[in-house]
Amino acid sequence: MKLLENSSFEALSSRLCVETGESRILGRIESYSCKMAGDDKHMFKQFCQEGEPHVLEALSPPQSTSATSPSQLGKSSEDGENPLSDKCCRKTLFYLITTLNESFRPDYDFSAARAHEFSREPSLNWVANAVNSSLFSAVGEEFNCLGPELWNAIDQEINLQGCDIYSYNPDLDSDPFGEEGSLWSFNYFFYNKKLKRIVFFTCRSVSVLSGYGRGSLDNELDMELDDEEEMDGFTEDSCPRALCV
Repeated sequence: MKLLENSSFEALSSRLCVETGESRILGRIESYSCKMAGDDKHMFKQFCQEGEPHVLEALSPPQSTSATSPSQLGKSSEDGENPLSDKCCRKTLFYLITTLNESFRPDYDFSAARAHEFSREPSLNWVANAVNSSLFSAVGEEFNCLGPELWNAIDQEINLQGCDIYSYNPDLDSDPFGEEGSLWSFNYFFYNKKLKRIVFFTCRSVSVLSGYGRGSLDNELDMELDDEEEMDGFTEDSCPRALCV
């Protein structure tokens, strides 16, 4: 998996990291190429030792199936999968896990993730409504301007109408979204098979009283300032004497 440069996503990710009262929103949108090369091919061969690339893996049901429209019933994707069957091929599952690893490297390793921790979402409308509702509740009226820009940027990168949408809903005891202070999170993969590309949209809300709040960031900043002061003492004090000698 290769991270693709996208200036729009970088700007949106910056705007999705904000502090709101007692919580802090940490959002990120990234685009990845699914073209495998080098290490990816080696990891894919290891991954497929447990099963053939096109064997279907059972996923967990989505959090809500009420948004599934009648027109989707019986519809098959290019992988030959029914969107209501809650399954995906192992190759797709490899893409999802590898995207997580690339996005959270080196802090977390998702290699042990299993199919039941992922879901295929019933529709784009349901996902958009879920995202909009979460972010509007968190940042308020400011999202009225940000929302249209966000979805337009994603659509331009991935062509939303041509995507299968998956979500990651892990065991909260073994992932970064279940750590102390985490209030809520969502993790969506917009996978366009024709483009061989995935857009990963992850966001979580954490308490500022937790280790991920403003207090911990202030501590990190203080440590950086202390390091800079030590370096200043070296350049302004030690170096001049050495030069004199």
